[in-house]
Amino acid sequence: MNVSLRPRRRPRARRTLAALSTVALGLTGLSLTACSADSTDDDAAGDTLSVAASFYPIQYLAEAIGGDNVTVTSITPTNVEPHDYELAPKDVTALSSTDLVAYVPGFQPSLDDALAEVAGPTVVDLSEAVDLVPHDGVEHDDEADGAHESTQADDGADAATTDPHFWLDPVRMQSAAQAIETALAQADPDHAADYQANLAELTEALGGLDADFSTGLAQCERTTFVAAHAAFGYLAERYGLTQASVSGVDPESEPSPAELATVKQVVQETGTTTIFTEELVSPKTAEALAAETGATTAVLNPLESAPESGDYADAMSANLQALRTALACE
Repeated sequence: MNVSLRPRRRPRARRTLAALSTVALGLTGLSLTACSADSTDDDAAGDTLSVAASFYPIQYLAEAIGGDNVTVTSITPTNVEPHDYELAPKDVTALSSTDLVAYVPGFQPSLDDALAEVAGPTVVDLSEAVDLVPHDGVEHDDEADGAHESTQADDGADAATTDPHFWLDPVRMQSAAQAIETALAQADPDHAADYQANLAELTEALGGLDADFSTGLAQCERTTFVAAHAAFGYLAERYGLTQASVSGVDPESEPSPAELATVKQVVQETGTTTIFTEELVSPKTAEALAAETGATTAVLNPLESAPESGDYADAMSANLQALRTALACE
């Protein structure tokens, strides 16, 4: 497993991570113990490895693998769309006192800029481990109708954008978990056995989630689904589905009339009955498309922030059920 580690010089002065948003989550879905960050408890923080995760799915992995030996913070606050989140100067300063930062470059430009300025933490780049590739507005399986052009075909830059949404593929999540375990064990060899044991448990649970998706989506009346933005390309590839999206990889991008017309054509030609919305993006365009085509709307969670209840595994299971209903699976 290749993992990019960039050691950085630690500054003389240490600061707490109180400036960063902290989310305490229980990993009940995978029966794992999560370590919640408490920036007011200096003694406890001093006994653990401090880890800053760029946003929720990476935080989830770090907590699951690190257990009681790590204090994990999410750089992106809960219920904030991470693509365009801007770090404040105090957040950049706080990063310098962190032992380790785990992230995917290119997903959050503000974080990329911040990491170019700070000195101190080891920076873990997960992009190579999870094998990121480009995705656009329509992703096809080998048996899908090839007549449709990408909904983003008129925007060559967007169509070529590397898709960062690896976490919606449980198999790629296993690869990311391995990379994080490697980084934690290198940074804290005294607890390497703990990290290895936690990784084994997490890998088994993610493997079970993959099996659930494979079985649950094996026999469906339809294989095309329409999402609010192109976050589900890896999921579509993994389970033989076709993703069509209202917006591209960036949920804030506005679709052109031609792109909306293409998605509308996909809905009509595939018999799609559900237009998926998501929690952190306005549903107005998707709702208008549903009204025009006679479809209904439902939520498909891109998991770019912590779910309101449960954890990653719970939200992914809910996504599976939403897909099964929308695609009329057996």
